[in-house]
Amino acid sequence: MQFQRVRLASIGYTIPPEVVHSDQIEQQLAPLYERLELPPGRLELMTGIQQRRQWPRGTMPSDRSAESCRYALQAAGISGSQIDLLVHGSVCRDYLEPATACRVHHLLGLAADCLTYDVSNACLGLLNGMIQAAAMIDTGQVRSALVVGTEVSRYLMETTIESLNCDTSLTRQDIKLALASLTIGSASTAILLAHEDLAPDASPLLTATAIANTEHHELCKSTRDVAVGEQMQPMMQTDSETLMQEGIATATTTFQHFLDQSGWSSDQIDRSICHQVGGAHRASLLAALQLDVAKDFATFPWLGNTGSVALPVTLAMAAEQQFLQSGQQLALMGIGSGINCLMLGARWAQTAVSGNSELIGARSGKTQATLSS
Repeated sequence: MQFQRVRLASIGYTIPPEVVHSDQIEQQLAPLYERLELPPGRLELMTGIQQRRQWPRGTMPSDRSAESCRYALQAAGISGSQIDLLVHGSVCRDYLEPATACRVHHLLGLAADCLTYDVSNACLGLLNGMIQAAAMIDTGQVRSALVVGTEVSRYLMETTIESLNCDTSLTRQDIKLALASLTIGSASTAILLAHEDLAPDASPLLTATAIANTEHHELCKSTRDVAVGEQMQPMMQTDSETLMQEGIATATTTFQHFLDQSGWSSDQIDRSICHQVGGAHRASLLAALQLDVAKDFATFPWLGNTGSVALPVTLAMAAEQQFLQSGQQLALMGIGSGINCLMLGARWAQTAVSGNSELIGARSGKTQATLSS
């Protein structure tokens, strides 16, 4: 996919107030740790994740998604009345029906002729929404679009901890399937895409490449289809080791297609943002693609894996930290269970970013620059 007239006009984000450290999770898992004689510090050691965040109990994804959209609109200087398309792309949603995008549309007061729907594709939902929006902008169907999502980790984490403590038959090998569920964090991000006429100085979105390797669709799955309502008690089983291995293999194939399509060589990529799973995944992926870790920005140490929001919120943080400079060629590299891989190419320019960054600095205890290195 090639795009000619699409701009990344702005990014808005909202980060939760409550910080959950890895050692706090281990304290809650004390019955399991004592029974299996697991050493403290194991969770952070295996994942590289020091902390993640949670929304207050009862938070609905649509509320935070609307807030992130407001940040994006304000940053771009574009009014809600100008938005032609709204896509909600996170795993978490208010209900199975109606689409969460409907309530976000209502909260924002968008026009009645704004096309509004949800997209679901595990950790790639927002990236898929961006491609759909970009294609529609490039072909003249719409002139501007908001792609937004909010992930809520609290219920998955609480259900996982309860299950691990209650099932006394579990072995060290068994609990590996639950490890990924303990890395999940919460966040919200909105990306505002626009025709070049509306945001001429913003970053051009240039290309997108997708590869599906669905032979491995059972490596990570939820036990049932549930929304985020009060009755939500999700469980996930993830073969993390095999998923990482096959995910990186899929990414390697996708990356070659991406280079061919973009016309770039790997050394012409000035900056990269990849899906935020953990330390081992990041190191292995960048090594496999022969990309310099110094050119990549990370947020997983303090946000955890925020699912579909992980890549775009990391892009926002990289911009705020001035890690991205005008004229740099940028690779956005997403991998989702299924397995699907999606890579986008952009040339960074004056894309505006806005969010509640003051909350992050007050609560993280470390600067983003320190944690990204």
